[in-house]
Amino acid sequence: KLVGTIIAAAGSASAFTSPLKTAGRSKHNTLRYSNSICTFDAEDFAGKTGDWPYTDADLNRLDNSVDTIFYDEPRFVTHIDDGAIAALTAFYEEEFTALNKDKLDVLDLCSSWISHLPKDISYGNVVGVGMNEKELKANEQLTNHFVQDLNINPDLSQFEDDSFDVICNVVSVDYLTKPLEIFQEMHRILRPGGVSLMTFSNRLFATKAVAMWLQADDIGRLTIVASYYNYSADWKSIEALDIKEKQPLPERPPTAEIMKNPSLGLAWMTAAGAVQKNNEGDPMFVVKGVK
Repeated sequence: KLVGTIIAAAGSASAFTSPLKTAGRSKHNTLRYSNSICTFDAEDFAGKTGDWPYTDADLNRLDNSVDTIFYDEPRFVTHIDDGAIAALTAFYEEEFTALNKDKLDVLDLCSSWISHLPKDISYGNVVGVGMNEKELKANEQLTNHFVQDLNINPDLSQFEDDSFDVICNVVSVDYLTKPLEIFQEMHRILRPGGVSLMTFSNRLFATKAVAMWLQADDIGRLTIVASYYNYSADWKSIEALDIKEKQPLPERPPTAEIMKNPSLGLAWMTAAGAVQKNNEGDPMFVVKGVK
């Protein structure tokens, strides 16, 4: 078992009971772009499905003003670096392919102008729910979109039960102030066997993230999201993954070979620099729930 750093601030430690169980790269985990950190079972949490251990203080924010003000102006930027985006898209492609569906119906929660979905997948409906109309209209991967502040209205009643194969949320789960209601709705509108993929990095708007998120490390944050699944509904499985695989540095050519052919040294330095940049870039974590 992997002993995780379970957050003790703001009263949130009561949500968890036992250390995390590592899954690692087993023979059952064949996805190239994901490294399973741990799985979660009901006994990992102090309460059962239907309980809710978090207080208003846990979900408080430095800036509690209405989010529509914060997101009023469109931001046509990416909030993670290119290496993290590439890792996310590659992870999506493997997860989507593993579902073995002719066409996938996808819901992108907290969507914006780009969804990072792989292009070599056949999609049905790709729906975005986000905060800014201009950003959503610019997203060429969406077939439909809704402007909705989930922190005011977490209800997703515009979608029928069992409507989607996949629900995605990219680097926004830390901003949710009504996660219980949202995760309950996610479970309702996912089809049996469908997957929810909550991804996050270490970048955020600190004034808009909930208090317990700011006080947690990466393991603590993975556990927070896992607890949202556990307390919201009866999910078939909950798993934490690291999808930013570190690459090994290329082997340096012998000095004698570089002396004979200086271009070998230049090529090695270029490749090593690219690998180092990737390895030092934004991390990417996923907490995956299967209905």
